[in-house]
Amino acid sequence: MRRLIVWTVLAAIVGLALAAGGYWAYWSMYARFQPVTITENQAEIQRLLDASPYLSAERGGTPVWIVGYRDSAAFQTYLGAEADLLRAGGVEPRVIVFARPDRDGVTQSTGAERATVAELWLSRDWSLFQRWMATPPDRWTAPGLPSADNLTRRAVVEGGRDLADRLTTLLAPSGIRARWPLVLWRDPQGFLKACACVERGSWKFVRDDLDASEPGVENPETPPLSAAPVSPPAPAAPPVAADDGPGAMPYPQLEEILPAPQPRYAPAAPDVAPAPAPQTPAVPAPAPRPQPTSPAARPVPPATTRPAPSTTSRRPPEARRDEETTFF
Repeated sequence: MRRLIVWTVLAAIVGLALAAGGYWAYWSMYARFQPVTITENQAEIQRLLDASPYLSAERGGTPVWIVGYRDSAAFQTYLGAEADLLRAGGVEPRVIVFARPDRDGVTQSTGAERATVAELWLSRDWSLFQRWMATPPDRWTAPGLPSADNLTRRAVVEGGRDLADRLTTLLAPSGIRARWPLVLWRDPQGFLKACACVERGSWKFVRDDLDASEPGVENPETPPLSAAPVSPPAPAAPPVAADDGPGAMPYPQLEEILPAPQPRYAPAAPDVAPAPAPQTPAVPAPAPRPQPTSPAARPVPPATTRPAPSTTSRRPPEARRDEETTFF
């Protein structure tokens, strides 16, 4: 009995450990990246977003509000490639930028940043916002912009800070903390949702909820933005008669090859006979040198036979005398 109780307690401990591990994995890899549906203060939040002087490169599509400050690394990254993906999916990003307030007597914003924020809230100049985001914060001097230390522009800067604080207060009952960038939108069913998109793991869920296209994956329901016009199909070639035999392949239809044209007049033969080619004198080949042979290998010349002396008698010569000499 005691052993059974021990094994039961061990099994319960192992089961609790596995359940805790599974829940932690589900929360850390999936649940904490999910967007939050706003259940309270929806109307007030929507009025605050619509009345804000947001920045947008175009008009049209599903609006998505992106709230943040310039020095936030996640805010800068999200406004880069992620905003382009949202535009490609038919979404209109609306940017609301503010300057952080002082904390414990420490200034968290520069004079150039406050001057730029005030100018963007007053003019809503998208090209100025692009130049500001393309320049490193420590090199931005707000060239040509008036200072934000006067009464009017200081009130504009404080209005941006009040908007950020008001959003944080209205989103707190739904369990959303003040983390930037803060992304808000309405899903296809009309529910207002929010995401403190500090980590990249949550960006994909925002695109999925907005039905935006994945990078490198085409949406089968909507044609691509740069789709080329489809040319009409080429007319089909006339059918070619095939052989009657089983499994015979049709003979290819070849073009007719015409013979080469003949010359109209034949060229006349020349009257002058061609000159004979010069003949080179024949050079006699040198006689081959006799090869020395051994005495044993020398051929024996055949024996010569002398003719037998004639038996007819010859007359002795007679002396003949000339004028000065006697010949026989």
